[in-house]
Amino acid sequence: MKMTRIFAAAIAALGFAGSAAALEGDQHAPHEHHWHHDGPFGTYDTSAVQRGYQIYQEVCASCHSMDLMRFRNLGQQGGPFASDMFPNPNDNPIVMQIAASYTRVWDQDEVNDDGDPVERSGLPSDTFPAPFANQQMARASNGGAYPPDLSLIVKARTGGENYIYSLLTGYEDAPEDSHLAAGQYYNPYFAGGAIAMAPPLAEGIVEYADGTEATVEQMAEDVTTFLSWAGDPHMEKRKQLGVMVLIYLLIFAILVYLAYRQVWANVKH
Repeated sequence: MKMTRIFAAAIAALGFAGSAAALEGDQHAPHEHHWHHDGPFGTYDTSAVQRGYQIYQEVCASCHSMDLMRFRNLGQQGGPFASDMFPNPNDNPIVMQIAASYTRVWDQDEVNDDGDPVERSGLPSDTFPAPFANQQMARASNGGAYPPDLSLIVKARTGGENYIYSLLTGYEDAPEDSHLAAGQYYNPYFAGGAIAMAPPLAEGIVEYADGTEATVEQMAEDVTTFLSWAGDPHMEKRKQLGVMVLIYLLIFAILVYLAYRQVWANVKH
């Protein structure tokens, strides 16, 4: 009887695995896309990061938070508003202006005469404001779906930048045999195909300050570049350090080899 139960459990487990594999099989593999920051010498495209920040602010920020980002991060190396004139991001006037534009930043350490927290203008050290006060409010505003935080979304998803780009550009008309619930959309790059997020990008939905044409593909590439930088803002410094280490090791290896030749040249065979 015990062996029968074990065998039945094994069959059930295999069946579940088969169902999971079938569901995963419905998810298209993301397109391979060339990114400026790919490779050991790749760097972030500053213009793309700037445009991507604009997309986040004007399109994504109404639903998605970035809890790990602070305004001062926008002015650090590789960021959208990095400047050699202001190496300290806290002194960057653009960063200060952006932070100050958010007036609903609560200072929990101070209260007024009624006991309510004091409201003040934002500071470069403040985190990005969340679009919703809590998860319940976020779900209520999005048909029960909870928009994920975008701080590390590129790192958190298999396929990284390619997945995010493919998802943003991959909305299609649902196949006839699909069963989408109310408020769901079909995207073959999303697990299961049914996604609660409406297509966020449309031709000309924003107007780029640098005159770049705001196509869906361009906007998807830009916002993905910005999210990639947000998830790994120190990538350029890390690559520079890695190159310096490799050069040092190469020189050291040459010196060791020359010393080896010098020492053994005087040894009689």
